[in-house]
Amino acid sequence: AAVKPLVEVVLNGMNVTIFAYGQTGSGKTHTMLGHRGETGVMRLTLAEMFARAKSKCKFMVSFIELYNEEIRDLLNPATGNLDLREDPVKGICVAGITEFTTSTVEETMQLLHRGNLNRSVEPTKKNETSSRSHAVMQIMVEGRDKAVGLNEVVRVGKLSMVDLAGSERASATDNRGARLVEGANINRSLLAL
Repeated sequence: AAVKPLVEVVLNGMNVTIFAYGQTGSGKTHTMLGHRGETGVMRLTLAEMFARAKSKCKFMVSFIELYNEEIRDLLNPATGNLDLREDPVKGICVAGITEFTTSTVEETMQLLHRGNLNRSVEPTKKNETSSRSHAVMQIMVEGRDKAVGLNEVVRVGKLSMVDLAGSERASATDNRGARLVEGANINRSLLAL
């Protein structure tokens, strides 16, 4: 209900970002990806997007995580840490990110599940499999329409769906050592996102 009206906005060439925010263990990843037969927001949104897209639309998918202030490509982890750059054409972008062309919901979800396996996860007192990173799935939609005359109109919209790491206070989680440092970085990067 919250995201469906935004699909047409993306297809019309605008950028949209959806955040799942909450404390550790509150169900952010469950809401975004789904779990045990329940359909998540990402699949529902992709289904709506592919159903509404015109035949001349091209879809490109990327999936990154922000972990301890470093950017990693979840679909190609061998690339190591990536940098943010300002491109004169694309604007702010992640240099060296892998983008996959996709044409179906299933194909896209397979990429997301593959990338999710590469996500940084650690046990905490609040959650045994806590996502310790912010994961950002981005779908770029490029649509082409034939305008009056010979000119072709190109629209590019981006949908970013962000599964944030759990927001938490150190006193509430009783984290120590590496988990405490992660928690501080999680909270610091929330501001940057």
